[in-house]
Amino acid sequence: MEKSDIFHRAFNIDSWLVELASRIERKCGDVFNEISEASEYNLSKVIHAMQEFNVSDSHFGASTGYGYNDRGREVLEQVFARAFGAEDALVRHQITCGTHAIALCLYGILRPGDEILSVTGKPYDTIEEITGIRGEKGTGSLRDYGVTYRQIELTEDGRIDYCLIEKSIRHNTKMVFVQRSRGYELRDPVTIDEIRKVAETVKNIKPDTIIMVDNCYGEFVEKMEPTEAGADIMAGSLIKNPGGGLALCGGYVAGRKELVNLAAYRMTVPGLGGEVGATLGQNRALFQGFFLAPHTVAESLKGAVFASALFEELGYRTCPAYNEKRSDIIQAICFENPEAVVAFCQGIQKGSPVDSFVTPVPSEMPGYDCPVVMAAGAFVQGSSIELSADAPMRPPYTAYLQGGLVYEHVKLGVLCAVQELINRKLLK
Repeated sequence: MEKSDIFHRAFNIDSWLVELASRIERKCGDVFNEISEASEYNLSKVIHAMQEFNVSDSHFGASTGYGYNDRGREVLEQVFARAFGAEDALVRHQITCGTHAIALCLYGILRPGDEILSVTGKPYDTIEEITGIRGEKGTGSLRDYGVTYRQIELTEDGRIDYCLIEKSIRHNTKMVFVQRSRGYELRDPVTIDEIRKVAETVKNIKPDTIIMVDNCYGEFVEKMEPTEAGADIMAGSLIKNPGGGLALCGGYVAGRKELVNLAAYRMTVPGLGGEVGATLGQNRALFQGFFLAPHTVAESLKGAVFASALFEELGYRTCPAYNEKRSDIIQAICFENPEAVVAFCQGIQKGSPVDSFVTPVPSEMPGYDCPVVMAAGAFVQGSSIELSADAPMRPPYTAYLQGGLVYEHVKLGVLCAVQELINRKLLK
């Protein structure tokens, strides 16, 4: 049976679209090879870290109650720190999401009178209410605690404005904040080289300033992490890249030991910090997920490259282009049409192994300033290392595709999404 027949019979995908996909894959061959090479390098880092700390079956057991002396938890955090080139790490399933991990750093480190300076413009939507630039007073934002916030806009071409950074550091600028991923913006992610330059620029002016990186969606995309390039601390989610698709929940913080300790004190209480926290049988999944993460990220990246090349061919604006350098796993596709962006997300849902029968529609979401349509047929709820697509319902009506445990699923999901556009006569 021909490949086009298989797609046609199972998912009713037009044969011309299947043939176009085959041409796109051949076009992307060199980019796929570069992704595989980076994955191989990052996997060697993870395995070396696991070997260095003698990971064994005994580390996979569960602790209960207070979780004192959980050796598996301690080794897991040592492995994360070593693989990320950091002094220490806090890796816990009790951290509810990436935003929570970032908040542990912000609240743990900053004090009344301190200033946080974002050098990548407005942060991701869910961070806005933490800083206090959106939301009501009295809810416990940083603003309520006397921490001020400023931001430096990116240049017209979407790059960091290093000259403006030099002019913007004040005596009370305690932290410079970098959002590595594009978030819900049509801009390039921040590369490791750019993070290094931010750190050098800031430290030359005020050496005690803390460089904080929101590393969500960025782990293992490049061969280095922010903490290997001058960042003092970074945070992310375990149901994104570093969980490898196996983590059921959780987040991490990694960086300088004293800063990680402050985040741990915020997670629990001063004096206890990271010494408590039962693992409840989660260690095995977190170890194995971290082991799989470099390969899983590579599969996701290949899917993003395929989607970018395919939609470019169909006449859409994509960010990044299929052959551009990447520093996160997110692929933006600009539809400039609310009906089309919703149809795309619904098509992704139809290609999912879980909840394929569900029809996602725009709705209000906690932490967002407008309705969002979210497609996610995932084994772990909200896991964005699994294939998913989000679209805030505001101009220019852009879908943000991310994840994919295996490339073949991303390809299928994207083809289902294109077919949905065709069926509704919304394809350009």
